[in-house]
Amino acid sequence: MAARFVAPQLKLSICAILVLPFLIITATAADIFLDWHVSTDFNLKPVSTDQPVITINGMFPGPLINATTNDNIHVNVFNGLDDPLLFTWNGIHQRLNSWQDGVSGTNCPIPPGWNWTYDFQAKDQIGTFSYFPSINFLKAGGGFGPIRVNNRPVISVPFPKPETEFDLLIGDWYSTSYKDIRSRLYMGRALPPDWMLINGKGPYMNNFSVSYESINVTQGKTYLLRISNVGTTWSFNFRIQNHQMVLVETEGSYVNQIELESLDVHVGQSYSVLVTANQDAADYYVVASPKMSNATNNNTLVGVAVLHYNNSTTPAKGSLPSGPDPFDVQFSINQAKSIKWNLTTGAARPNPQGTFNVSNVTISETFILNASIATIDGLSHYTVNNVSYLTPDTPLKLADYFSNGTGVYELDAFSKNSSNAEAVRGVFVASALHKGWTEIVLKNNLDIIDTWHLDGYSFFVVGMGEGEWSRESRSSYNLYDPVGRSSVQVYPGGWSAVYVYPDNPGMWNLRSQNLQSWYLGEELYVRVYDPDPNPAKEKPPPPNLLLCGKYQPPAPTPSPIPSPSVPPPPKAPSSKACNLHKTRNNRYLIAIITTVVCFFHIGLH
Repeated sequence: MAARFVAPQLKLSICAILVLPFLIITATAADIFLDWHVSTDFNLKPVSTDQPVITINGMFPGPLINATTNDNIHVNVFNGLDDPLLFTWNGIHQRLNSWQDGVSGTNCPIPPGWNWTYDFQAKDQIGTFSYFPSINFLKAGGGFGPIRVNNRPVISVPFPKPETEFDLLIGDWYSTSYKDIRSRLYMGRALPPDWMLINGKGPYMNNFSVSYESINVTQGKTYLLRISNVGTTWSFNFRIQNHQMVLVETEGSYVNQIELESLDVHVGQSYSVLVTANQDAADYYVVASPKMSNATNNNTLVGVAVLHYNNSTTPAKGSLPSGPDPFDVQFSINQAKSIKWNLTTGAARPNPQGTFNVSNVTISETFILNASIATIDGLSHYTVNNVSYLTPDTPLKLADYFSNGTGVYELDAFSKNSSNAEAVRGVFVASALHKGWTEIVLKNNLDIIDTWHLDGYSFFVVGMGEGEWSRESRSSYNLYDPVGRSSVQVYPGGWSAVYVYPDNPGMWNLRSQNLQSWYLGEELYVRVYDPDPNPAKEKPPPPNLLLCGKYQPPAPTPSPIPSPSVPPPPKAPSSKACNLHKTRNNRYLIAIITTVVCFFHIGLH
């Protein structure tokens, strides 16, 4: 009898051991399945003009990707456009998996009439991000949308739970076809965008706006606004009439909370702010006005929405709230420098963000990258160190995997820290030392505010300023609590400096987020190589890998796609896509059943 006796405490321990793996898995990952039908719509007319608008499942902007840390996201993209298509996931790190990055250097484009599925993980991330088409100037026609990566329930958020959250996708907009703008670019005849849209809608009170955006709130409640600049050219200043904002997060990093009357948001950047509805019940103007522009309150380039209290009968009135001088660069720099990393809060993990910082790092190498414009063979191009990127037919990542880049690119053919003697077009691929801290200095010889983005990483913004960067500029760096993000602005005639830790092997795009600059050559790729062949160090190609260029396969039969003019019929519930979080729910169910069985067994004995 003694040999068969098991103490209740031991039985409880056994139950815990059985249940814990299910709970851990449940807490860390779920599978999200999405089908996206991408097409053009001539009937939307955000600003009453006939132009093709790129929609996803008939939506403009596209649908929200609402994920939680470590979720696995599966997006089956059906290309109903007449252009090849790629989507990039702006700010998602794609840990060990640049195969899913969705830019020309990593993926073959999805041909018209085909579909392809992206499979990627929001690994160890939280925050506000966006997605958009990355090739063929398609972003100027739409196809962009919001990404939220929420905290796991076991990780505390450094502010009280808001009443609800709103995604605000704000960006400039052309009133003509993206195809027309694309055809004019090389000749230097393209004009800048002439509208500012908020969630795909024109300015409030403008006669050409088909509709305007309204943010509905309840008096006394606090809301989280997730703001992303999804435009092509203009930085903007964001503000709400009679309301303050509390900045809490930017592109996956919680920041020291600061109260702001207005916020500069540059192309490709994202922020989260808290807004409390603490005014009289009425409607209030929400404004996004361009930087470096003389746009007046009545200009189409000033985006206007409405903050609507749910019991309001009073329309927004008076003048639009004024912002800072749009040409006051020092204001913008000072605000940017005031945004600092919250060192004491957790983010995707429970340990404080500040446990991984740059206060005592040793820099292994420095990139000094100078953006400018040059005329090459009679055409205008944007350049990095006097090299305008020339996109090869074969994606770099494909060539890297099959032939070590041979015949497609030459590693470090161009200097990472000085300009080429003459302006040229070339395949600019720079090596970065694996797990060696890298300083990247970004210099701007353009007359616009530039924004630079690095795929695969967040970097630490350690400094920025006007004028020429020199080694003495390092004395002004903030190495205590620089914010971590993936997009940084560089002011005209100025510089910005970031530190990055290249621990994510792959082929990563380093680019201007300004679409015209990017399209005309202001980009390069950073190759981070780990010689260890262990697939745990970098994932192998996906089983659905598309081939093109040097590795062109026999042409397969295109997948059928519903007509762009007819929305795809709703799918019947399936085991794969019916419930976006079915995997998580199943694990919860297994855990509950296991718990009940364990404790029932204890009760019987």
